[in-house]
Amino acid sequence: MISWATAAPAVTAAFLASLVEAVEALTIVLAVGTVRGWRPALTGTGAGLALLVLLVLALGPLLDRVPLHALQLVIGILLLLFGLRWLRKAILRSAGIIALHDETKAFAKEEASLRAAEGQHATQLDWIAGITAFKAVVLEGLEVVFIVIAVGAGRGLLVPAAMGAVAACLVVLLLGIIIHRPLARVPENLLKFGVGIMLSAFGVFWTGEGLGVDWPGQDLAIVAFVAVFLLVGLATVKLSVHKAAEVTP
Repeated sequence: MISWATAAPAVTAAFLASLVEAVEALTIVLAVGTVRGWRPALTGTGAGLALLVLLVLALGPLLDRVPLHALQLVIGILLLLFGLRWLRKAILRSAGIIALHDETKAFAKEEASLRAAEGQHATQLDWIAGITAFKAVVLEGLEVVFIVIAVGAGRGLLVPAAMGAVAACLVVLLLGIIIHRPLARVPENLLKFGVGIMLSAFGVFWTGEGLGVDWPGQDLAIVAFVAVFLLVGLATVKLSVHKAAEVTP
């Protein structure tokens, strides 16, 4: 039986990562629904979710045929690269080197893009709106699928990780229905900082597992890696702020 101590890191990583991706997808779907109506928005969203489900169902049996150590090594390397990319962006945004992601601006940009096409035939515009929603759900959802598989594969944690992802999507969906506008107050950069740390920690752990490393404390080693990446991340933010201040006249 899987203990909570073992499942918690995977569930938390999947939940937080899915929360970020779901918020970004919701912004675009809301823009589509606002400009063109909810029929193309929901149609595109439903089609995107169906494709993601089929992808998960297709990948599940394939993963069972891959040798465990090879699977752990490949997923570990990819997860480490994925996590470091998130962490790098979060550090640069925290240091003020690049602008923070703004869901309100993203919504306005997508809304303006859709309104610019309003001179076209209504049927064609519905197709454009539906494809826009479909693309948003699929692109953001693919990252969720990858993260769920990455943190859950090889340890019997796919179901807990998937539950964390589904819970995040339901939370965002419920909030979207209630407030009916972009979730601009969600601390997205803070979430990405945390997710980047957790994914990087999982990446190091899985890479070591794939190489046959016997980690002290087994799964508890992930907590130690999280602490290391957190300290390094915070130190890098301070260093980046200091360097940016020196460059600024």
